[in-house]
Amino acid sequence: MNIAGVIFDCDGTLVDSERLAAGLLRDILEEHRVSLSLEQVLERFRGVQFALCMEGLCREYPWLPNSEIVNTFRARTLPLLQERLEEMPGAVEFVRGLSLPKCVASNGPRSKIETCLSTVGLLDVFHGLIVSAYEVDAWKPSPILIEHAADLLGLKPEECLLVEDSVPGVQAGLGAGAQVAGYGHDTDFSAFLDHANFHRVKNFGELKDLVQRIS
Repeated sequence: MNIAGVIFDCDGTLVDSERLAAGLLRDILEEHRVSLSLEQVLERFRGVQFALCMEGLCREYPWLPNSEIVNTFRARTLPLLQERLEEMPGAVEFVRGLSLPKCVASNGPRSKIETCLSTVGLLDVFHGLIVSAYEVDAWKPSPILIEHAADLLGLKPEECLLVEDSVPGVQAGLGAGAQVAGYGHDTDFSAFLDHANFHRVKNFGELKDLVQRIS
């Protein structure tokens, strides 16, 4: 089936926020006597509901004050993004040139999504077209978030292409019945390479070619 709309993940797909956020969490953990590398934090953090990420850390390091770390992380995140966030290479040009209906579906809270999009100059494109997991009470890998996003576009999930950089995100999209583009260089998508609805794209140039081919 040809696609009629595109659903974008935000962090690590449209905006280069994941390393900034993971670096912030690494620094906060260091303040509480937990030393992890940026890559170790990213492995736990990417595409995972933040509450679950913290639950895992607190099980492993029982002295961590969960609520305090969450509050500190939230308070420091938005100023950091406003100061240092950049688009993923080619994202803004691609989105602005895309004629298909489009929206954003993210595990993040709306305040973070809107801050990210505003900082790179995309908030106007997605005005009224954002689905936050916190507002539908469903986080990737649940397909429910993707179903809500498709509904926002007035489409069925099978009519949509989801652009994702994380394993839980790909699982959510495939579970909903969408076509899924596994984006970027850093994630191991090998488990999905044989799935008929999965497409590997390393950059927005390859994504453009894919969209032209299946729309």
